[in-house]
Amino acid sequence: MNSVRLSAMILAGGDAKRVKGREKYFFFYDGCSFISRLVMTFSGICDEILIVAKSQEQAKHFAGLPVQCTWDKVRGLGPIGGISSGIDEVKGEFVFVAACDMPTIRRSIVTYLFDHIGEYDAIVPVWEDADIEPLHAVYRVSAVRKYIEENEVLSLRGMVESLHTLRVDPEGLRKFDPDLETFRNINTLDELQTLGPIAAAYQEKHPERHMDMF
Repeated sequence: MNSVRLSAMILAGGDAKRVKGREKYFFFYDGCSFISRLVMTFSGICDEILIVAKSQEQAKHFAGLPVQCTWDKVRGLGPIGGISSGIDEVKGEFVFVAACDMPTIRRSIVTYLFDHIGEYDAIVPVWEDADIEPLHAVYRVSAVRKYIEENEVLSLRGMVESLHTLRVDPEGLRKFDPDLETFRNINTLDELQTLGPIAAAYQEKHPERHMDMF
């Protein structure tokens, strides 16, 4: 019997052009690397955590973390490429998909999305202007696999629109996160500084992996 029901997939294979090619998952926030913060966020909620790297070489960066790791099978497809590469490795029925540059994802909102997907194939926060948060969302694994198998041209928005998707107004999540920090993503070095003094300088390591944090 499969004991894995809830999974997390962290996409870490981007080219990071807007941060001069630096690996964003090694940026620090509040004494901890982005990637380790995400692992801690999902630990205790999800039965497994999968990181999708851009290459086998990059995957070695995550040694020591309590995760599984795979890498992009086809490069240059963006986040949907990472999802398509990782989805066959996922053992759960549902998966929370996150970008590696979102260090303030709230555990309470992750739990809420898992709890409310019901019979839908996806539960995705959607803003008033129709801007979607597909990398802060929960998907039914079998539905994502079917979409990828049946579509020669893959699109993240196209996937959300083709699935039986429950759209959630982010404003309704303020009871868990008044400032909606959960959706903050760091695309540039200037945005890293907006996290304040607890956003440490970029480091190519995550030393906290050797501490009793997991």
